[in-house]
Formats: sequence, C-alpha cells, structure tokens
Amino acid sequence: MHRSIQFLGILVTAAALSNFSSAQTPPPATEAGTNSAAPAPRGRGFGSGGFNSPADKPSPRRDANSQLAHEQLLEKARKGGIDIYFEGDSITRRWGTSDSQYKENLANWNTNFFGWNAADFGWGADRIENILWRLENGELDGVNPKIIVLLAGINNVGAQPGDDAKVEDITKGVKAVLDICQKKAPDATIILTAIFPRNDNMAVIPTINKINDNLARFADGKKIRYLNVNDKLADKDGKLLEGMMNVRDKLHPTVKGYQVWADGLKPIFTELLGPPAKTDHAPAPTGDPSASAGSGAPPTNH
Repeated sequence: MHRSIQFLGILVTAAALSNFSSAQTPPPATEAGTNSAAPAPRGRGFGSGGFNSPADKPSPRRDANSQLAHEQLLEKARKGGIDIYFEGDSITRRWGTSDSQYKENLANWNTNFFGWNAADFGWGADRIENILWRLENGELDGVNPKIIVLLAGINNVGAQPGDDAKVEDITKGVKAVLDICQKKAPDATIILTAIFPRNDNMAVIPTINKINDNLARFADGKKIRYLNVNDKLADKDGKLLEGMMNVRDKLHPTVKGYQVWADGLKPIFTELLGPPAKTDHAPAPTGDPSASAGSGAPPTNH
C-alpha cells in the first residue's frame, strides 16, 4: 500500500511538471511581414479580446532582416534632404519601396510626391511598439522634416475584435509615437492618418472606429492634423469599396487605394509647403533587404 501511494505521488508530480513546462513554452513563431497582425511576443495579456504587449513601450524586432532594414533606414535618415517623412508599417512601406513587385505603387508615389522631397520609413509587420523603438533608436534623428505622415496600429488591432483595454492600449501607443515625433522633430506638422478598414474579418471594424475616434482627439488643427479617408475606401459599415484593397488579404491598398490617401494628403502638403518643385532631393527609396539577398526567394517582410 505504501509503495502504491509513493507511485501515485510520482505520477501526480510528473503530470504537474509536464503542465508547467507546457505553460512556459511559447507558441511557435509565425511568419512576420504580411501585416496580418502576427502575435507579439508574450507579455502582459488581456485575454482573447485584449493584447499581448503594451503599445506605448518601445520594442525591437529581433529578426535579422528587420535589424538590417533598420540599419538601411538609419542610413537613409543620415542622407537628409527630407521634407516629408512617412512612418508606419507595411501599408506605408509598400507605397514608396524599391521592391520590384510594388513598382506600380512606387510609380504612384512619384507621381504624387515628386518635388516635395518625401521619404518612406515604413517597415512591414511593425506594431506600434516596434515603430516607437525605431524612432527612439535613430531613424528620425537629425532629419528635421517639415511634415510627418503617420499611419500605425493595424497590426495591433489584428484580425479579431478587441475590448476596451485593447482600444486604450493602441490609443496610448499612437500618442507615444506622436510624442517622440514632436520631441525629435519639434518644427514638423504631423498628419495623423486614421487606421484603414480591414475586411479579412468585418468584426474588427467597430474596434477600428473606436480607436479612430480617440485618435481624432489628438489633433489640434495646427501641429497635429487628423486625416480620415475611410469614407472613400469603404461604405458606412466598413465594407471596402471595389478595387481599394488587395483582393487576397483585404488589407493592403491597391494603387487606387493609395491614390485616395494621396488625394487627402496633397492639399495639406500644398498648404504647408507650396506646390511641388521640379526637382527632388529625397534619398532614393529602400526595399526589403531579403529581396536583394540574391537567393531568389521572395521577401520575408512585406
């Protein structure tokens, strides 16, 4: 009897250790770079409707490709000649990138912005906390742009509806980005763009709308302008209008969608900078480092 009790105790202990080990093992890494809101590293959790890590705390992307991209963006910043500084995730990145698969987007970028010295500092799959880290680690240092265009937060929203804690977290994260932009570029006017609708899950539209209502309150009409073009991208229920977004992911703008954004930006650019010049002094566009690695593989960060 005594031996049976000892054996049972060993089994219970082993099961407990197994459960503890499973709880400590992080989920397998998902491929980042699709701007489809891959899970963040484990941190403070708020359940299925919440978030994984605080958006207002800088957090680096630790994969080698993102670190290399950061170095390239630092070099771009050092070159200067930038009057309009675009910041964001892959929605921003795909517009002004040198990657060949987005050449139509770049042509649209040049058509709209040549002569205004605009440079793209977006990076694919970035969450707000990643953007905040890049800004705090040199990508805006010494640039002194006249205008900063910011679109951030869709990767924090993700593809599942969020609770009030998630809305508050994303709002606080965007405010932290605004604060660091004003600290490092105090003379710049910031154009804060409303988060675009995503239709891979229509249930997230109310979450996006709540966040955008909060973002609108940051605008003072002077140093921070708020731009919401969502009524030209989607109907009143958030359903995307035909041709505005990539049909595959229902998330990234097509050239038609980017033109809607450009049409909202250009009157503000003209007001603040005057008409575009006949020459442009911004650094050449950069791309995904993995796309130029010579492996023939598709880029890992989009």
